[in-house]
Amino acid sequence: MRHIISILLENEAGALSRVAGLFSARAYNIESLTVAPTEDPSVSRMTLVTHGSDDVVEQITKQLNKLIEVVKVIDLSEGEHIERELMLIKVKAIGEMREEMKRMVDIFRGRIIGVTDSTYVVELTGNGAKLDAFIEAIDRSLILETVRTGACGIPRGERVLRV
Repeated sequence: MRHIISILLENEAGALSRVAGLFSARAYNIESLTVAPTEDPSVSRMTLVTHGSDDVVEQITKQLNKLIEVVKVIDLSEGEHIERELMLIKVKAIGEMREEMKRMVDIFRGRIIGVTDSTYVVELTGNGAKLDAFIEAIDRSLILETVRTGACGIPRGERVLRV
């Protein structure tokens, strides 16, 4: 099962390394990882995506809570949440392909944020499935470069992750 784990941790050198080390020590893969400071610059929020059984992820969550730098951990997958990912994709855009690419970007509610005589840089946000669908919808030979952030998420409603 796919799990999105959100972690508040002290914004200090080595904290990310210790969290990643906990996963690697258990031969567990981190599919995506996003980290940035919160509204409190002394605290960072880490969002990671991993796959595994509920029991294994529960054990990892318990181990995360034992780390000194970790303030709080929640598994967003356990409840209603909103998740988004950002993708920047550079594509060939020459001649008739330019208009077709503009149409595809509009269909997926993306934005063209960089233009040259032969390329577009497209910005797309959404869940991973939407971004994957865009890649599948365009001719793969047109893709020059792709950069994705990985998932970030926030619980819906009253559930919050705060100090």
